[in-house]
Amino acid sequence: MRKRLLIALVAVLSVIIAADACTSAIVSGKLTANGRPLMWKNRDTNDLNNRVERIKGHDGLMEFVALFDARDLQDTAAWMGFNEAGFAIMNTASYNLNGNDGVKNMDREGELMRYALERCKTVDDFESLLKTLPKPLGVEANFGVIDAQGNGAYFETGNYKYVKYDLADAQDGILVRTNYSYSGAKDKGMGYVREKNEKTLLAPHIAAQDITPAVFTEELSRTFYNSQLGKDFTRSGDTWVVDQDFIPRRISSASVVIEGIVPGENPRLTTMWVALGYPPCAEVYAVWVGEDGVAPELTGTTAENHSVQCDKVNKRKEEVFPVTRGNGKQYLNLSKLYNNEGTGYCQTLMLKNRQAYKRGYEEIARRRALYSKKKKK
Repeated sequence: MRKRLLIALVAVLSVIIAADACTSAIVSGKLTANGRPLMWKNRDTNDLNNRVERIKGHDGLMEFVALFDARDLQDTAAWMGFNEAGFAIMNTASYNLNGNDGVKNMDREGELMRYALERCKTVDDFESLLKTLPKPLGVEANFGVIDAQGNGAYFETGNYKYVKYDLADAQDGILVRTNYSYSGAKDKGMGYVREKNEKTLLAPHIAAQDITPAVFTEELSRTFYNSQLGKDFTRSGDTWVVDQDFIPRRISSASVVIEGIVPGENPRLTTMWVALGYPPCAEVYAVWVGEDGVAPELTGTTAENHSVQCDKVNKRKEEVFPVTRGNGKQYLNLSKLYNNEGTGYCQTLMLKNRQAYKRGYEEIARRRALYSKKKKK
């Protein structure tokens, strides 16, 4: 009996440890530096080989760009993306909505998001989709969405119902979610410390109303602050740190920000800023819909359907988590990211990414002028 209980406990713990977990935010244009809404997700998953693909529109379905797992050879599950109408969607896994409802066919969030990207133009469209799709949905998630009209919302969604949290009702113009739902069972789920980390790190930017995509990819996804301990390890001088309750985690596979448009702009100006792979070791790329919108190195081009860029970043990550025996994988070598010599990956890549953002915004300006010229004809 005791042996069976131990086996059951190990099984439960393995599920908890393996579970996907993400940190996210939806930001109103009134808090951003250029007046455009933002949607961010630091993706945590066991599928660490991620890629970005453009899916062409066909038979009345819309073109879109999204984050996929390499093993998903048919592109069936999108984990964050946007379409030609300027509609964007993401999710964070929730662990306090469904309870023990007995539904077996679960983990269909990615399939639902691909379905929405092909069909939805607005936040209202997505809500209509949730209402009309057959139940149970096979999901337990906080779905974040924005559209070209500047609307945004989280839909805390279980198998049979959802609760909507509208960005327009957010007192300070921002909504955040990790891995529990506000409408779910109290004190259940995960991500409470990460949520407090996020709110603490964003507070000065909210006050200054100067949030940019770089705030997420270059600050939050590269900062080793733990609000429970009240300590920022980022530049603490420590060499070894336990990987616990930081926003960037060993299982982080990408940091992605979708920057929307102001009403009236061409929806194709919607931009997805992608740091593919372990975010502290990753370069940032700008992505758009269209034939030339996705850099080839972000797509699945290897024999294993891997992204060359993601493979490169994952290789760097091995230096950050070099110990593989026992519990060694839980320890990160912070000196590989930040050090007194200024040679850490975070330090060198931040300079490189500053230029990537500069080039990206120059390209957005070029595209904006091009679309404006076409509109006048």
